[in-house]
Amino acid sequence: MASQPQELTQTQLEFLNSALSSGELKQVRRMMNGGLKGADVAHLIESSPPKVRSLLWNLVDPENEGEVLQYLSYELQESFLREMDPEEVVAAVENLDIDDLADMMQHLPSTVISEVLRSMDQQDRERLEKVLSYPEDTAGGLMNTDTITVRPDISIEAVLRYLRRHSEIPAMTDSLFVVSRKDDFIGVLPLTKVLMSDPDISVREVMITDSVSIRADTEDTEVAKLFERHDLVSAPVIDDEGILLGRITIDDVVDVIRETSDHSLMSMAGLDEDADTFAPVMKTAKRRAVWLGINLITAFIASSVIGMFEATIQKVVALAVLMPIVASMGGIAGSQALTLVIRGQALGQLEKSNLKWLLNRELLVGVMNGLLWAVVIGLAAVFWFDDKVIGIVIACAIVINLIAAALSGTLLPPLLKAWGIDPALAGSVILTTITDVIGFMSFLGLATLFYF
Repeated sequence: MASQPQELTQTQLEFLNSALSSGELKQVRRMMNGGLKGADVAHLIESSPPKVRSLLWNLVDPENEGEVLQYLSYELQESFLREMDPEEVVAAVENLDIDDLADMMQHLPSTVISEVLRSMDQQDRERLEKVLSYPEDTAGGLMNTDTITVRPDISIEAVLRYLRRHSEIPAMTDSLFVVSRKDDFIGVLPLTKVLMSDPDISVREVMITDSVSIRADTEDTEVAKLFERHDLVSAPVIDDEGILLGRITIDDVVDVIRETSDHSLMSMAGLDEDADTFAPVMKTAKRRAVWLGINLITAFIASSVIGMFEATIQKVVALAVLMPIVASMGGIAGSQALTLVIRGQALGQLEKSNLKWLLNRELLVGVMNGLLWAVVIGLAAVFWFDDKVIGIVIACAIVINLIAAALSGTLLPPLLKAWGIDPALAGSVILTTITDVIGFMSFLGLATLFYF
């Protein structure tokens, strides 16, 4: 009897790594193909350096390759699939759910896609082509066409007989979908209603008609918000005419939430959300070099502002000591506003109607914090350098820069979004440039006015 699949624990991970190091590949193969779920095997592969990844993948039995592939990142999927013959790919993916297969197909060569489609029966091919006709970041691209539908005029007893004829029902099925003879979506019939209602009453009497349905062209992030807002486990996907196309389940939405979170986190550092933790050196260096180059340009812009006041700095050396304080305070204040606004956009809370209120709030916060820290930093500068003028100069510069930071941090995300630029990706770089330039300009400009 095959062993039951189990979760990959830290102890098991250490055991596998130890077995790999000692060359005990038979134990590793046995555990990967009999003791672990496909998701855990994929996690083990992604948590290993490139050479070990290839070794681990070669230890996966052919009948388990599809189960592992669906949980790998797109980059690793492409890497392994490129090394497989079309026949091997077809064999690996033949038992995958339509939505998982559709995700993988987006990254396969066209010749392999044709082979996969030819290997499928007509019904499955039509289902797959339906999903592939929608962008992968929409409800249509996320959906699974494996649904159970019933008519509103049949009895609950008939529904029960219909369900008993199936050897199994699709995973994550919490409701049946009620449709007309033309497949118009009418409502949902929760399985709890089927089990607890009088068998003689009709579906129409117990179905829910005001349930949430999702248009096929809805963005995946909006789908995730609907699932969160309405505590959904599954939801029907319909076209513009209200025809039922398929359903989205919570496991697909969890993937969307994770990808969105990865995108927000990685974009702040100028990285792709699919960036591989154990990617080779050259690939990693190339990806990071782009944003390092962009950052260098912004640094030169800030440095050119400092260069304009070179004579002032030479005569008042304390300015060089205090400059980083002005830039740092503005950068932090701006980042706080920027992060808040980007989060509001992600949650769908920020609209034109409330942007003005938020801007006014951030301006008041900028003024209050500017005045507070201007007094603190100004007094510290006076005691440090025994110079009242430099205290006044840096205090004024702090107020100016914190107000500018509040303005730019609040307005940048909606402006970038309107221009089709990802605020999470470009916002922090632009914000840093703005606060550095305004901070240096105000501090050194005021110093020039007061001292000369």
